[in-house]
Amino acid sequence: MGLDAFGHDPFWLVIIKILAVFVFLIVSTILMIWFERRVVGRMQHRPGPNRYGPFGLLQSVADALKLALKEDIMPTLADKAVYFIAPIISIMCAFTAWAVIPFGPEVSIFGVRSPLQITDVPVAVLVVLACSGLGVYGIVLGGWASGSTYPLLGALRSAAQVISYEVALGLSIVAVFMLSGSMSTSEIVMSQGENPPIQLSLLGMELNFNVPGWYAILLLPSFIIFMISMVGETNRAPFDLPEAESELVGGFHTEYSSLKFAMFFLAEYINMFTVSAMCVTLFLGGWRAPWPISIWGEANTGWWPILWFLGKVWVFMFVFVWLRGTMPRLRYDQFMRLGWKVLIPLNLVWILVVAGVRVSTQQENGTTKTLVIGGVVLLAGAVILFYPRRKQYVEPATADLGLGGFPVPPLDLKVPPSPRTKKIEATREKASVGTDSKTDTTGEEG
Repeated sequence: MGLDAFGHDPFWLVIIKILAVFVFLIVSTILMIWFERRVVGRMQHRPGPNRYGPFGLLQSVADALKLALKEDIMPTLADKAVYFIAPIISIMCAFTAWAVIPFGPEVSIFGVRSPLQITDVPVAVLVVLACSGLGVYGIVLGGWASGSTYPLLGALRSAAQVISYEVALGLSIVAVFMLSGSMSTSEIVMSQGENPPIQLSLLGMELNFNVPGWYAILLLPSFIIFMISMVGETNRAPFDLPEAESELVGGFHTEYSSLKFAMFFLAEYINMFTVSAMCVTLFLGGWRAPWPISIWGEANTGWWPILWFLGKVWVFMFVFVWLRGTMPRLRYDQFMRLGWKVLIPLNLVWILVVAGVRVSTQQENGTTKTLVIGGVVLLAGAVILFYPRRKQYVEPATADLGLGGFPVPPLDLKVPPSPRTKKIEATREKASVGTDSKTDTTGEEG
């Protein structure tokens, strides 16, 4: 199945596919919220939601109804047009990215042969990255348009975070393009078939074994860097700095309520599904069945691949919940150091290794073996080089003044008012001046 299989669907079938993906994302988000609460509750030795419906399954539905019926509050200092458009930008970009995600091979849908994918283009992976990059505009504009300090700080953090981890995320998939020879999501999935058997000589014995064609094995450093970057890209714990409630109340969406807040909430969870689906597509064979299910000849045909694809995606969703329930939030300097000083240099070195192997080795067998060995060596070197070492405490030469040795801003620091605030204050001042002059005139006449 290549790019030739797309662009021939009748209009009604395209509408059905779009509606199916839309319903899938809405239902998956509702289930994910319930799943996250139950898993975190079990990790923290508490029951979690268990009141509405069996096992609390209707708790997410009740929360959605509550958000829809809440009062929609508009802040006084908000830029109303941008404040309204920001969550729409986030939700539209989140849905659009799924247009190029493959769910399965070509099947028969109401008598029409069509792939289980809305569409595909030669640069489909770049389409997903573009949607991810544009989605942050909703966060940045929402925080800026709220007219409040905490949302603005959260928006600035989000912009810096996306710039940092978008670079690492993009570099981690360069090696995938080099091995697959394509940026099309469907062709990347098709390229992750079984590799030729590897022959090794050990103590005079010839060993033959098959290595799965999943790029998670062949490109292990890229796979690990992608997983770390996708957590930072989605603002999830321990990288949820734009929403840090201990520092920023709620971050960029502090001033949002009702359905606008629900849009941001929905976009965040859909983005989690998007990066998980991309990781499955790029590194874990997409809709291909894992071993030993792949031994079954019919595993990768018909409608069965949807089951394998969704199973892999939900494994990553469990990892998101696992990280939230077990890891503390990083400091902002630690977070930025990880992105710029660890992930990006490792990516660049690994790309050079992959390019050198591809140029120097012509046989796929040798390429596979060399990449696996090179990836293990690179990860071992990275652990030795970047492993955090505890610094020896040195007694300060001067006594600590109670500030912990950190620079503290002056207590009389004043933030200059924004142009909109100046305009409102000028209007109020004019109104007060007009009221005072009327009072003086009335007094003189009396």
